[in-house]
Amino acid sequence: MRRLVCAASVVAALTLAAIFLLRPQPLPAEDVLAVPAQAAARPAAPNLPVTHVTLYSSGVGYFQREAEVDGDARIDLAFPVEDVNDLLKSMVLQDLGGGTVTAASCDSHNPFDRTLGSFAVNLNGNPSFAELLHQARGEKVEVLLRQAKDPLIGTVIGVEPGLKDLVTGQGQRWGQPQVPPVACAAPPAATVRYYQPAGTTKEEALLNEPARLNLLCPEGLRSVPLTEVQRVRFLNAAMEREFRRALEVLAGAHDTQKRTVSLSFKGEGRRKVRVGYVVESPLWRTSYRLLVGGDGKLLLQGWALVENPTGEDWKDVRLALVSGRPISFKMDLYKPLYLPRPTVQPQLFAGLQPTTHGDPLGVPVPTTAPLPGSAPAPAAGNAPIQGVNSFSNGDNGRFASTPVKQLAGGGIAGITFNTQYPFLNNLGRSVVSAATAAELGDFFEYAIKHPVSLPRQKSAMLPIVSKAVEGSRVSLYNESTHAKFPLLALKVKNTSGLHLMQGPVTIFEGSGYAGDAHLLDLRTGEDRLISYAIDLGTEVEPLSVPCAAAVTSVRIHKSILSTTTKARESKTYNIRNRSGHNRTVLIEHPFRPEFRLTGKAKPAERTRAVYRFEVKVAPGKSAALEVVEERDVVGQVALCGCEEHLLRQLLRLAADSAAIRQALEKALELKGKVAATQGELSRRQGQLQAIGEDQGRLRANLKEMPQTAAAYKRYLEKFDRQETEIEKLQGQVRELQDIEARQRQEYEAYWGKVEVGPTPVEAREQVPAPAPPAPVVRGVAPDEGKAPPSRP
Repeated sequence: MRRLVCAASVVAALTLAAIFLLRPQPLPAEDVLAVPAQAAARPAAPNLPVTHVTLYSSGVGYFQREAEVDGDARIDLAFPVEDVNDLLKSMVLQDLGGGTVTAASCDSHNPFDRTLGSFAVNLNGNPSFAELLHQARGEKVEVLLRQAKDPLIGTVIGVEPGLKDLVTGQGQRWGQPQVPPVACAAPPAATVRYYQPAGTTKEEALLNEPARLNLLCPEGLRSVPLTEVQRVRFLNAAMEREFRRALEVLAGAHDTQKRTVSLSFKGEGRRKVRVGYVVESPLWRTSYRLLVGGDGKLLLQGWALVENPTGEDWKDVRLALVSGRPISFKMDLYKPLYLPRPTVQPQLFAGLQPTTHGDPLGVPVPTTAPLPGSAPAPAAGNAPIQGVNSFSNGDNGRFASTPVKQLAGGGIAGITFNTQYPFLNNLGRSVVSAATAAELGDFFEYAIKHPVSLPRQKSAMLPIVSKAVEGSRVSLYNESTHAKFPLLALKVKNTSGLHLMQGPVTIFEGSGYAGDAHLLDLRTGEDRLISYAIDLGTEVEPLSVPCAAAVTSVRIHKSILSTTTKARESKTYNIRNRSGHNRTVLIEHPFRPEFRLTGKAKPAERTRAVYRFEVKVAPGKSAALEVVEERDVVGQVALCGCEEHLLRQLLRLAADSAAIRQALEKALELKGKVAATQGELSRRQGQLQAIGEDQGRLRANLKEMPQTAAAYKRYLEKFDRQETEIEKLQGQVRELQDIEARQRQEYEAYWGKVEVGPTPVEAREQVPAPAPPAPVVRGVAPDEGKAPPSRP
């Protein structure tokens, strides 16, 4: 317990010493450190509040700040780190009273620890009292002790750790060697005796002996316990200034996510200054309420949801909401960029060894004049890169004093709602649009009429639309959405005179809530379907009817047979109205560019993805809609490589076209001649093969049989007759090969000259043709006067 009490007293003493050290002290009048006090006496820097905000639906916002300054002024603004790049890219500064903008500076991109490490006193790592004094070695200080009346002036030599600091290793931080902890090994006896005062135990010396400040005073060396030090002041003005600047940087590091931008204005008298910039901002959103009256008329109310993401409150800010998507991007302008440069090594020449020259033999020869050296060509300098740095300092005119043309009103006259639901009338009259709307080129702007006050990190809903619009109730059917029931929908036409930005729509009908819908961007005069519920009183049954394909035309060009086949698809929608009201059903049928509508049904409209057919169905009745579509499918076959059976199949397919039939019959005739010749050639080649096999048998028998035998003579005569027959067959084979080559060339040349069609034929079901032996090739036929090369 005694040790704990002693340790607590030591900690308390060190804490009090640190408080007295860091407490600001009065400075003499002639001291340089009196500058901060003079600066504090000057009037405070003007505040630059936000006065105008324009939010875009592309995720950025334009912020404008205005204030009055007097004479030369410097204004500091704090921005989040992620906004600094946008700030450097888009900031516009204006001095509207004839002054000039002298500079705009920003905090360094370097981390705070590197900035703190650049000062003479490093405050990184929360240094202790002793560590701060250790960093001031060699500095002249003024030290006030507890029991002394006059301060002690001297130069800091260093901080000598106490016994406890040596044992626990804290002395290392002051440049002292570490002694093993008590738990591992006992400190040296000489060290303990040095720190152990008379009449105390080793444990008391270990706990009570404080660190000491060693000073060089005019009277000599002094060692002062840190527990006796009440106040320390640096006598070097530069050292004191470095310490205070480090403390300012440390205070600014409390919010590591912000950077300070300093704006400097130079001028005379009181005048207005303005700063505008574009930074990332949350999207402003819209939500609508659509009130369906008893007479079918519609009242549209629109609300804008805006947020204040900044770190300061908006007070009486002029707010504008723009429905547009300007191109905006990010670029890292805050981080320093260094251009890599090549490293060029200096050219080194090896020293020349001295040489000796022999004496000439005979008559001396006069020496020739040295060759004149050519002057070095002047180095061609690189032309400097010309750059243009444009800076617009003009007012963009967005918040000019000219009144904006009002397009949106607040009244809803002319709308009669069902008297049994009076809350609809009250709801329509109680909410009045708080914005005026105007077109800005391709954009649309809602300018809030009254100034807006919004605390930081808060959001608000502002009414921007309260208008009567035209519309009608329909049932919208899409098979991919729901295979059985259509959706209840409203076909809304934007007659409000405003551009309606996309957003959710809550539908109120009859006694209350009817459903939710999603409205896409809607310009003035456009109409849009919005669905909000399932129509359980109407049922739709889609039926697909298969249709056979039919060939409509045939063409032969350059030995390629092209057929055009008409593919037809039919789909019937059976509609039944089970409700007690008339239904206008819109059937959405997929739009396919390769198909064309050929039926009696005509679409009411077409979108990028669907046709919309309108069908009116009376209560308790049924109706049907048939959608017929056709497309042309073109097939091609290379006729030169077709077999005879395929040609006959094509002949049956094009039997209604005399020209195609005549061309195919002529081709079949030529193809038949080639086939007949090929058959005869195969028969002759078979005979040759059979004779060759029989001659092999005769040769084997002649080798084994004696020449005097009667059979030997018979075999020899037969062998001689076969040789004569072989020669005859070989001649016939060569002749047939030549005939087959000429016939094949004639067949191929014929197809190259045929040009028929396109010839329409009677529509009939397409006969599936077998695959040709060779792939389809769009070839060019040879010239008429030039025979094609023969096949091997």
